[in-house]
Amino acid sequence: MTGGEFEFDGEIDPNKIQILPGASEDGTTASFRILKEDHTIGNALRYMIMKNPDVEFCGYSIPHPSEAAVNIRIQTYGDITAIQALEKGLDDLMDLCDHIESEFRKEVEAGDYSTVEP
Repeated sequence: MTGGEFEFDGEIDPNKIQILPGASEDGTTASFRILKEDHTIGNALRYMIMKNPDVEFCGYSIPHPSEAAVNIRIQTYGDITAIQALEKGLDDLMDLCDHIESEFRKEVEAGDYSTVEP
């Protein structure tokens, strides 16, 4: 919890991602709020976190349509903490985005595409 039992290890900005009250004492279950984001990051991040075999549950919600925030709930099997699962999910999502950008740039630079519409 912010200022409490456990903290983020990596480069996660505490002004961007907050741990919400109600996390388990062992750190295996926690809810997070990501500020200034919406369904775009919520759904993609939930998908990446659920691909982790150490994660039992991950879901997200938008608290209110007029509020620019995403709440994410993570529950692990106990081998890792919810914070570690969130950090891995963010890293995996970044790696996926980097790969897509790299492949896109490669194809554009190759220039091997049709300019005539079908």
